[in-house]
Amino acid sequence: MTHLTRDDLWSLEEYASKRADFRAEVMAHKKTRQLALGDYARLYFEDATTVRYQIQEMLRIERVFESEGIEEELSAYNPLIPDGHNWKATFMIEIPDPVQRAVRLGEMIGIEDQVWLQVGDMDRNVPIADEDLDRTTADKTASVHFLRFEVTPEQINALKDGAPLFAGIDHPGYPVDRYTVPPAIRDSLTADLVLTEH
Repeated sequence: MTHLTRDDLWSLEEYASKRADFRAEVMAHKKTRQLALGDYARLYFEDATTVRYQIQEMLRIERVFESEGIEEELSAYNPLIPDGHNWKATFMIEIPDPVQRAVRLGEMIGIEDQVWLQVGDMDRNVPIADEDLDRTTADKTASVHFLRFEVTPEQINALKDGAPLFAGIDHPGYPVDRYTVPPAIRDSLTADLVLTEH
């Protein structure tokens, strides 16, 4: 599923009655959709379930029930759903102390382009970062970036055949050596991809 429509959403009243169960389901689902990169960075991989939850929450918070407002939220969030040949992720630098965070973000300029994933021993997948707007200034990077990792047919087939997935960051200000993505996360991400013909 590459996009949601109004038919995929509950009304505000329906959502109020289903929210607790749906939230628990989504939180469990998200455990296999996030990948820690070192102590302070994390990738949160989006899919139809995570995006649907975000939309339902936004509609609830903003009390939106008119069709025009619902369509606006769908238009804003649908691009976050992967297309079957890519992964879409929110990359977050999570440093609690604001003083330390300001210093470290100044040392991490360009980090969003240095995150990578690798299927087996194939070429690394580097992301297309922040397609909607540039989040880096001359002084610092942002603490939130949106990344799209394109996956080749050969890589998709290899993952479906059980190839390992690796991750790392090459930025000198925050290097993360190549490490193996845990199997539950690898399997969840592989499920996003559409198998091509051998």
